[in-house]
Amino acid sequence: MCLGIPGKVVELNTKEQWAVIDCLGVRTKVYTPLVMEQIALGDFLMAHAGYAIGKIDVDEAKETLKLLEEISRNDCLF
Repeated sequence: MCLGIPGKVVELNTKEQWAVIDCLGVRTKVYTPLVMEQIALGDFLMAHAGYAIGKIDVDEAKETLKLLEEISRNDCLF
């Protein structure tokens, strides 16, 4: 199963095509050439395997982050 993680853009380097995203307090550098839309600070990106694979809207990002927080509180996922 592949899992995309949403994160808020907190740092951006358009020349070198990367961004730092924050997901539940964890900051990760992701590469952005797969995202066709313009990216700005504060945008939410869906990331997988070190790459941003698209922009997502704020409501969708918040709902996904809420679900991830709920999952992380469980001792066992199965």
